[in-house]
Amino acid sequence: MAKRKKSTFERLQSSSPNRQQRKKLQRQFDADSAELIVVHPNAAGVDVGNRSHFVSVSPERDQLPVREFGSWTADLRRMAEWLKSCGITSVVMQSTGVYWIAVYDVLEQAGFEVYLVNARGTKNLPGRKSDVQECQWLRKLHTYGLLRKSFRPPEQIRDVRTLWRLRGRVLEDSSRAVQHIQKALTTMNVQLANTISDVSGVTGMAIVRAILQGQRDPHELAKLRDPHIQASGQEIAHSLEGNWQRDVLFELQQVVDTYDFHRRQLATIDNELQKYMTALPTREPVGEVSADVSRLSAKLRKKLQSNRKSKDNRPAFDLGTELARLMGVDLRLIDGIDVMTIQTIYSEVGADLSSWPNEDQFASWLELVPRNNITGGKVIKKEKRPSNNRVTTALRNAAEALVRSDSYLGARYRHFTGRLVGLKGVKAMARYLACLVYRLMTKGPAWVDRGAAYYENQRRDRELLGLHRKAAAAGMKLVPIT
Repeated sequence: MAKRKKSTFERLQSSSPNRQQRKKLQRQFDADSAELIVVHPNAAGVDVGNRSHFVSVSPERDQLPVREFGSWTADLRRMAEWLKSCGITSVVMQSTGVYWIAVYDVLEQAGFEVYLVNARGTKNLPGRKSDVQECQWLRKLHTYGLLRKSFRPPEQIRDVRTLWRLRGRVLEDSSRAVQHIQKALTTMNVQLANTISDVSGVTGMAIVRAILQGQRDPHELAKLRDPHIQASGQEIAHSLEGNWQRDVLFELQQVVDTYDFHRRQLATIDNELQKYMTALPTREPVGEVSADVSRLSAKLRKKLQSNRKSKDNRPAFDLGTELARLMGVDLRLIDGIDVMTIQTIYSEVGADLSSWPNEDQFASWLELVPRNNITGGKVIKKEKRPSNNRVTTALRNAAEALVRSDSYLGARYRHFTGRLVGLKGVKAMARYLACLVYRLMTKGPAWVDRGAAYYENQRRDRELLGLHRKAAAAGMKLVPIT
């Protein structure tokens, strides 16, 4: 009879750590280096996994310096107790999927200083492939201070971030449902999407619901047209002469029910988000508000009031005012940055940017600066790293929104995209917006948009100065035409 394979729980309860793996390369890991300075003497390394986690401490702290613990909560607490008995104060782990979150929370609640590091900064040497060697390698690097701690926002900001990310996913599902509605209508040759701009608007959904209720007369359906729709009733009626198919109508009913479900989800999430944000403390205003900023703020309020009735995917409550209270400054002063972008910034990094000493490091964390490989004082390669940072994506979208803006930032964006190839201009403008966000949140609203003419005058002055310099180097002099 075949022997039954033990589960992870049974294996960890009945077996001891793999001493053969632990002793392999032990002498190499335990060797002290005279060239390195010990920064974290009470360090431990954790190799995070799905079913179990391997933990390594210094050989002087325990007879079994490498142990395996299960992924259930009881074993995580046992891990914390063992680390305390070994005199450990600092623990390092990699951000592996979502498996690290439970380990991080338990160790943080136990009072340990937890370092969450990017796997890019812990590249293994050839041959280090096992979990035992991985946790030992992490502890070794952390002992000498060779690992950089990843940013993780406070717990209150993480609550808001969870809701905002959930809202984004539900919003994407809702958008897919709208596309499915358009597909079903087109299948029946109902060309409603060619006459109105948004099928999910008031007119579009009223017509779709009337179709599902059995109305087939195109002229009766066209009477549901909103007065603000540019298309005439005759055009809408002409587009509603479809080939009604029973199976596609059933499909359309299911998709509309899905769309309604997602919209109810969004309303529930917005209510919960408002409760979370209302309970957060108010941040003191940053910097002093000058007369120019006051005039710009009044202009901004007037613009927001004129666009209040525009349909978008913003929450139902006044999110802009709430964000200005929580962040101490209204980032809508920056042209191109709307309330949705600000909410993404707040939910991902919070209002305290002290984790980045300056704006350059903040832009570097967002992967908005080139990674230059320098050898012999020369740049031999400019590495481009992909980034899935949500703040980076939001700033890129804000930069692209400046393409027709009659402002200083709009003129700067057009200059970048005209001079740089491809998406490099968008990236350069996104970096500049990131620097402006950092300045406003740390120094206050001292920056004021002076308009596109101011930027063009500055650019012309720089070009004229360059021409004078070139003429002087050639022994000539520029003479203006009178």
